[in-house]
Amino acid sequence: MGSDTEAEKKKKTPTALAPIAKPLAGKKLCKRTLKLVRRASEAKCLKRGVKEVVKSIRRGNKGLCVIAGNISPIDVITHVPILCEEADIPYIYVPSKEDLATAGTTKRPTCCVLVMTKPAKGDINEEVKEKLKSDYDQVVAEVVEVTSSMF
Repeated sequence: MGSDTEAEKKKKTPTALAPIAKPLAGKKLCKRTLKLVRRASEAKCLKRGVKEVVKSIRRGNKGLCVIAGNISPIDVITHVPILCEEADIPYIYVPSKEDLATAGTTKRPTCCVLVMTKPAKGDINEEVKEKLKSDYDQVVAEVVEVTSSMF
């Protein structure tokens, strides 16, 4: 009866998703997306947080925007999908900001991240770049498919 650990209790409670969290990634796409975020974080090709993401989009950086679906208050992120659509940047919602932060290698829950194929500063190893690019292309193709089925 009392054998549930804190982590198991946390996983059992459903998260309250925002009503605008569409297109929402399914289990398989969510797992792939978070894996891509982790890879991008290791390669320093990731922008974390609303402020950094908005700044990057306005500067013309391209990539995949991953937004958490359980943000409260929702007004914090309502403008991000509009900016992404105007800049032709694909975006997808994932159910949990905590999972998004873990994938982005931060302890603090993150509202949104922008996965880029090129690092902001410096250069990365060719092998890492190829793996990141292939994962990125695969996830973006699935996101576009999910988004197109919505409209």
